[in-house]
Amino acid sequence: MKIIRIVSTVIIMMVFLAIFSYPPAAPAADTIKIGEINTYSKLTNFTFPYRNGWKLALEEINAAGGVNGNKIEVISRDDAGKPGEAVKIAEELLRKDKVTLIMGSFFSHVGLALTDFAKRNKVLYVAAEPLSDALVWAKGNRYTFRLRPSTYMQAAMLAAEAAKNPAKRWATIAPNYAYGKDAVKAFKQILKTLKPDVEFVAEQWPALFKINAGSEIQALADAKPEAIYNVTFGGDLAKFVREGSLRGFFKDVFVVSLLTGEPEYLDPLKNEAPEGWLVTGYPWYDIKTPEHTQFLDDYQKKFNDYPRNGSVVGYNVMMTVANVLKKAKSTDTEKMITALEGLSFLSPVGTVTYRKIDHQSTMGAFVGYTALKDGKGIMKDWTFLDGKDYLPSDAEVMQLRGK
Repeated sequence: MKIIRIVSTVIIMMVFLAIFSYPPAAPAADTIKIGEINTYSKLTNFTFPYRNGWKLALEEINAAGGVNGNKIEVISRDDAGKPGEAVKIAEELLRKDKVTLIMGSFFSHVGLALTDFAKRNKVLYVAAEPLSDALVWAKGNRYTFRLRPSTYMQAAMLAAEAAKNPAKRWATIAPNYAYGKDAVKAFKQILKTLKPDVEFVAEQWPALFKINAGSEIQALADAKPEAIYNVTFGGDLAKFVREGSLRGFFKDVFVVSLLTGEPEYLDPLKNEAPEGWLVTGYPWYDIKTPEHTQFLDDYQKKFNDYPRNGSVVGYNVMMTVANVLKKAKSTDTEKMITALEGLSFLSPVGTVTYRKIDHQSTMGAFVGYTALKDGKGIMKDWTFLDGKDYLPSDAEVMQLRGK
């Protein structure tokens, strides 16, 4: 029994030494939760590459140790393209999941609903894709920032090039919601400033994704325009292109088309892609900067696919979040807002800076002409334009924001 007591005592002492002879393990770093909302059940040509983009960025960020020693976790939800659903999800992410901020969204009407939610709940919202000018101007607020170049910015880029064309009689076609209305308003305003003698002889406003292409083409043809400004996208664009080509409508008409050079919308058309249209887009196959080459290589290795414009948007919005957290050194909303105002970082498509005056980023866009190559639509004769050069004056911005 004495031997047993001695052995027991030795064991107890060994356990005691094992517990107290070594310093306690360092506490695990906190995880920063980010809420992400987008329309994954629709427009998958854009939203799936967009998701790939932010996932690639997230992997790079966390592989490098996260931000200030903290890993980032993204909690992603599908809003089904409905503003009410997006707001409901945002509420759940904020109250239940305790996210630090919200990022994402595609449609402008959804983005505007989240803009209002951000203001009411004093939560930071980084809008990735919504293009409506109202997002940062008429409806802008302290809590909302936007990554992509707005409708005004891209319309200004296109108008500058379109003004070189001799066409004077213009017609427009755009989806009948915030994005389409803003895009037409901005293009008309800027083109008439550059060329006061142009006139707009027709405007067509098909319901989003419910276009009757034959009727729209006929109405435009009846107005006898020399040039068209097109804002349709997705399935509406495909119907518009096919019906117009079938009727020979585009043969003698100069077409300016917002977003059409993006692979999301150009690739599905295959050999039916239009030629000679002036567009904004993303010629990923021709961009040779070191930053884009690295992005392209990493993206192709991870997904065995080429990036779309959505991929760049997703990557850049995730990098925006990482950079603001790093700069703020905090997840406090007010400190993050202060850090984001004036924040700059180098992206795969140039430097992105978030302006303090209106929370719009200066992310640029590619402008060029469509062509066919190997039975597929591409962009040629393109130029990259810095977003900072295509914004209204500070005085105009203050007026637009009601200040």
